[in-house]
Order: sequence, then structure tokens, then C-alpha cells
Amino acid sequence: MSILIKNIKELLQVRENNVTLVKGADMKTLPTLKNAYVLIEHDTIVEYGSMADLGEIEAETIIDATGKIVLPTWCDSHTHLVYAGNREQEFVDRINGLSYEEIANRGGGILNSAAKLQNMDEDELYNISAERLINVMKQGTGAIEIKSGYGLTVEAELKMLRVIKRLKQEFPIKVRATFLGAHAFPKQYKEQPDSYIDLIVNEMIPLVSRERLADFIDVFCEKGYFSLEQTARILEAGKAHGLTPKIHVNQFNAFGGVALGVKHQALSVDHLEIMTDEDVEVLKNSNTMPVGLPACSYFISIPYTPARQIIDAGLPFALATDYNPGTSPTGNMNVVVSAGCIKMKMTPEEAINAATINGAYAMGISNMYGSICRGKKANLMITKPISSYNYLPYAFGDNLIDQVIINGSII
Repeated sequence: MSILIKNIKELLQVRENNVTLVKGADMKTLPTLKNAYVLIEHDTIVEYGSMADLGEIEAETIIDATGKIVLPTWCDSHTHLVYAGNREQEFVDRINGLSYEEIANRGGGILNSAAKLQNMDEDELYNISAERLINVMKQGTGAIEIKSGYGLTVEAELKMLRVIKRLKQEFPIKVRATFLGAHAFPKQYKEQPDSYIDLIVNEMIPLVSRERLADFIDVFCEKGYFSLEQTARILEAGKAHGLTPKIHVNQFNAFGGVALGVKHQALSVDHLEIMTDEDVEVLKNSNTMPVGLPACSYFISIPYTPARQIIDAGLPFALATDYNPGTSPTGNMNVVVSAGCIKMKMTPEEAINAATINGAYAMGISNMYGSICRGKKANLMITKPISSYNYLPYAFGDNLIDQVIINGSII
């Protein structure tokens, strides 16, 4: 299978060399090529360049992209896409004045989702999750991380991870799996939290590792959830079984979680709505990617991650959806890119870099995804005719994606 996309108005995120992340002032630069073409063979980008240099190239499929912009598909590095049911009543509760913590204390939140998932058949869970995955692919996402964490029992956590594995096998999109058994404490462990840590460390993690169900280990390190000490124990156990650390941190409080993530060589630290100068400093000279989740901030009316502070300090930054039923019920990365610009004061160039190459880095796949580079995977999206790439975040309510190519196939 070969595809030639020609007459491209502007080709974005063009990299002669295989850059794996961009940071600081470099995030303001988005390399582009006008009046361009891209040649795809099988699942790989094999050539691109100016239309003036196209010459005689044959391809089985030819796409005329006159007036259109082509860019890499979005790389969504933080989602909870596999879940049962929804939580629209909690949406109404928040409108009526209840906080996230108050809803959780009433049995809502994560525990609500866990109860629904525990009672759902695995095939049904797979089917509804597959529908969500198809939708986000159509919206331009070509690589995605999916977490467990709505099971909170050995059986239900493994059920979630097996569904994620099935999605990985059945769809062309690149899927990375994260074990998040430490998402909340089940009710029966509220008075004996260390017993739940024992269950995660001694039973869940070894089973996840044995079945090769996850790439990453994650913890919700937050007051009222998992402490620094509990988080450290879980991350250490995960690393001992070959799982790379990630961490939910600083969503509501800053109390040392970022430093803990860096200490354990976390690939990413995610949320970061509350940041201190010390948090920013500790990220310097680390290989950890800060990830912002603006759709969550929008939906539950909490502060936005201070992207300007992070980028202006010379750090890299990524954007992701946090797609989940309670605090960010959308997997639309186009909305997230717009929110990065509108609410986090990122330039369009910074937001696109954050949602492509840096998002891929936060999944450990930027060597093959996230930019237009010879030899990388052919994951591209073609916009409708638009005036410039600035129009993508500007027209935040419009569907501007015309075609999506994942793994060299038009979906």
C-alpha cells in the first residue's frame, strides 16, 4: 500500500533529524514546509519535500491536499478510556456546589466508576471502549495511553488491562497501557490502607507483569489518596517488575510529589495544576515530561497547569486529554490544543509541539511517532481547507479534520 499526498498547503512538524522532544524556547518553533508532498509506503513515511522536487512518483492512492494542512496525528499520553458507564449526576452535583472531594466522600468519583466496572462483562467493556477509541481516532489521535484504575480489585484491574490489550491488538493505533491500581482506596481498605498497598505490590503488580499487560506503573499521589511513602513503595515495586513509572501529581496540592516522580525517573508527571517554584526547579536536568490536562481543569473548574511558567523555565511540556467519565469526558485532542492556547497562554506552535512530539515522548514512543520524519510511522491527519495552522486552535468548536491516516491506512 502506498499513498502520495500532494499539493499540501503546509506540512507541519517536519524534522530532518529524529528529534524526540522539544523544550523551552524551542517549543515556539514549529518547522513547516509549504507547497509540499508526503510519500507513504506500507506504514512508513519514506519521503517528503517541496512539490517543485516531486518528479515522477507512482502511488496506489493519490490525495490532493490543495488548500489543506497536513500534520502528525495527536499523541494523547494520558487517558482512562476504558470505563463503564458515565457520571453525569456528579456533573450536576458540581453545578449545585459540591466539590470533587465532597462527591468522592459520598461514594462518587472513582469508587462510583469502579463499582460499575466490577459488574460489567469483559466483552461489553471491550465493545464500549472500542467505540470510544474509534471516535478519538477519527478526531486525529494516532497514539494513545490508556490506564486501568477503575477496577480496584485484582480481577477487575486485570479485566481492564486485558481489554486494553485487546484494543491494542485489534486497532492500528499505537496503544500504551498503564497499571493504575493505586487510583483510590476501595471502601473496605479505608481503615487499613497499607493492606491495599500490600495487595497492589504483592499480588497485582506481579500478575500484571507476568501477563505483560502494562508498560507503565502509575499512582494518584494526592492528599486523601496515596501518600508520598505509599507512592514510593508502589513505584519501586513496579520498577522491579519492569514497569516504567508515571505519576498523577499536584492536581489539588503540592507536597513533594513532583520531586518523588523525578527521583524515580518517572517518564511523565501529569496534572500539575498546582505548581511551586521548587517543583519547576526539580524538573530541570531531569528526563521527566510535565503533562498538562486542560480539559479536566475546564470541566471541574480547577486551575490550569501553568504552562507558561514551565516552558519559560526551559522545560518541555506535553498536552493530553485525561479522557475519563468523571473529570474530563472527552478524548478530543483538538479541544485540548485549543485550551492550551486559550487558557494556558501557549502559542499555537507550542501547543502543537506539546500534543505531537512531546506527547509521544510522554509515552516513550517519540523515536517513531509525533513528527514528519523519514522512517517514522505514517500517522498523519489532513485538515479541511483552512487559512493557516493558527486556525486549528482558534476555531475551537469546529471539526477541521478531513482525513486521518494511521499506520499507513486511511481510517
